[in-house]
Amino acid sequence: MILIGADFVPTTSNTALFAGGNAEELFGSELNALLSNADYRIFNMETPLCDKPSPIDKCGKNFMAPTACINGYTAAHADLLTLANNHILDQGAAGLAATCGILKQKGIAFAGVGDTPAEAAIPAVFTVKDKRVGVLACAEHEFSIVSDHTAGANPFDPLETPDQVAALKSGCDYVIVLYHGGKEYYRYPSPQLQKTCRKLVQKGADLVICQHSHCVGCEERFLGGTIVYGQGNFLFDNSNHEMWQTALLVGIDDSLHVTYYPLSKNGSTVRLAEGKEGKSILSGFFERSEQIRQDGFVQKQFDAFAREQANSYLMSFGGRRSVFFYALNKLLGHRLNKLILRRYGKEERLKLRNCLECEAIREVIIGGCSEKGDTT
Repeated sequence: MILIGADFVPTTSNTALFAGGNAEELFGSELNALLSNADYRIFNMETPLCDKPSPIDKCGKNFMAPTACINGYTAAHADLLTLANNHILDQGAAGLAATCGILKQKGIAFAGVGDTPAEAAIPAVFTVKDKRVGVLACAEHEFSIVSDHTAGANPFDPLETPDQVAALKSGCDYVIVLYHGGKEYYRYPSPQLQKTCRKLVQKGADLVICQHSHCVGCEERFLGGTIVYGQGNFLFDNSNHEMWQTALLVGIDDSLHVTYYPLSKNGSTVRLAEGKEGKSILSGFFERSEQIRQDGFVQKQFDAFAREQANSYLMSFGGRRSVFFYALNKLLGHRLNKLILRRYGKEERLKLRNCLECEAIREVIIGGCSEKGDTT
């Protein structure tokens, strides 16, 4: 049995438990037994392990955890940690080097990062029960991606990644792609994500798992392959949001069939979900899996979600906000936001859409936002 867990991250609430490596307390007896009896265990480690902060400039939080937390991963019997995600470079090249160093020291394999793009794209390959298994880890573009000048995570590239999958399949019996992307807090695939994952299956992936969404999503069976659009976190005590409370552990049995084990967050630890809770997690997962089989459902559902989310993104294009603005806006019942959003009339929204949608324009904007060569 191969087991695959999603985001596995120490936080201040359980750093001591990780450092102590207490498997029974972290995972409970049932989950600990499942992990112990598996042939191979894979997790996404979405934080650098380092003892000296060196945060990069980015949007959002900069994660890090002490190197002593490695004991939590060894307690889970981790065989392979995938590092291709949007937080692995949060503490820069030094933090990534420290992470790789402690993993090598403990004999835990890792994949999805490197000092060069070619190195970051190297898959992990191992043998279980006479089956040669390949794992390719990649991430959508945020602040962690490797470049010709900076170490980092392996990016998903629509031109390169499918070919990498095909090459990996040529030498393996079973290919797993761990794709760190998709929209957070959304339980369905976007039309583009579905198209991407289907292409990876066409190129030889037997199992594609989309991580990063922090919620249990749905499953699609496509051309003999399995796609999981969101499995939730394995153990990540970073939010009390309802979606963070449940997850799936994905299993691949000796016959290479995919199975699912429901998980439940237990304070700052995790447990196998049993009884009604476990059945509820799985029934919701399979119900959504049936929904996405309906013609037009994926597009219609995503259009509705996008309309709900659009204004928050438009606000981010409005420039810097002072503390006074936030205080006044709150007192006025967020009416200042509404006034600012009025600047985005039909013409302005069309211009913004063109900037984001057109590959050539988007490339210019991204290049212009880079600090390389900035003399201001």
